[in-house]
Amino acid sequence: MEEILARKVGRLAPSPTGALHLGNVRTFMVAWLSARSCGGKVILRMEDLDHPKDKPGAARMAKEDLEWLGFDWDDEYVQSQRKNIYREALDELVRKGLAYPCVCSRRDVASAQSAPHAGEQLFYPGTCRGRFSSWKEASDFLAPAGRVPCWRFRADPGTKVSFTDAFAGAQEMDVGAVLGDFPLARDEGGAGYTLAAVTDDLLMGVTEVVRGDDLLPATPAQLLVARALLPWARTRNPGAGVPSYFHVPLVTGPDGMRLAKRHGDTRVASFREAGWHPEEIIGFLAASCGWCASGERASLRKLIPAFCPEKIPHASFVVRNVV
Repeated sequence: MEEILARKVGRLAPSPTGALHLGNVRTFMVAWLSARSCGGKVILRMEDLDHPKDKPGAARMAKEDLEWLGFDWDDEYVQSQRKNIYREALDELVRKGLAYPCVCSRRDVASAQSAPHAGEQLFYPGTCRGRFSSWKEASDFLAPAGRVPCWRFRADPGTKVSFTDAFAGAQEMDVGAVLGDFPLARDEGGAGYTLAAVTDDLLMGVTEVVRGDDLLPATPAQLLVARALLPWARTRNPGAGVPSYFHVPLVTGPDGMRLAKRHGDTRVASFREAGWHPEEIIGFLAASCGWCASGERASLRKLIPAFCPEKIPHASFVVRNVV
C-alpha cells in the first residue's frame, strides 16, 4: 500500500467553465465533510487549464458561491500559475520513456478502432511511439494542418491497475488493453488535466479525492501516472503519497443525465437571487445523502457529526424543479 500522510487532506477542485450548480456542491460537500469530520485539511484548487471553455469571472463567482454556502479551506492554488511544475513532471515521464508526442487526431484514433468503444474510452495502439524525436518535430509535422500534438502515456498490454474505491468498491482495468497509450496533455509543457491533476494531488499531499462517478473510468490511468511520478514527487514533498478515491453518484435531471441547462436553472447564483438561504441548499443536499430530514435546514458545520458516507445512496440523486 502506498504511504500517505497521517492527516487526511481533501480538495475542492472547481473549473471556471461555468457556474457552480447543485451537482458540484453536493460532491464538494462530501469532500469537505470527509476531511473536516476527522480534523483534516481542505485545499481549494482552481482547475483553469481548459482555456477554450473557461469563462471570464467564473473562478471568482465559484469562490463567492462556495464561501456563501459555508465552505472554507486551508490552502488555495490556481493551476494556470503552476505550469512550470507540470513541465517538470512531464520531463520526468519523458526521461522514464513513459511519455511521447502524438500527432493522431481523435478522428484518427476512432477510425482505427477494431471494436466499438463507449463514450471517452477510445483505444490507442501506440501509432506514434518512437515516431518523433521531439515535440518540435511533431509540431512541425502538424503545422500545415493547423493542429498541435498531444502527449501520451505509454501503457503496454497487460498493464493492469487494481484499486478499491471507497464508495464503488474493488476496481480493475488492463489499461494497456482498454485504453492503450492514453493522452496526458495537449500542451508542450504538459499543462493538461490528467497530468496537472495527478501532479498537484501528489505535491499538495492530497490523501483523498472525492469526485463524481463519471470520472471512475479515468482513475486507473491516473493511478498509473501517479505511481510513475511518486518517486519524483517525494523529492519535492517527502510526505507525498498516491491518494485514495471516493466516487459519488452524480446529481441528474429526470432523464437520468447529468445536470444541464435543459433541466432548468440549478446554479447556486440563481438560488441566491431567488432568496434561498445557504442552509436550505445544504440541507436539501444533505437530506439526499441521508444526513438530515427532508426540508431541514443545515450548515456544513452542523453536519460534521452527522457525516456518514455509508448512508449515501448508490443511485444518482434526481433533481426536479427545485427553483
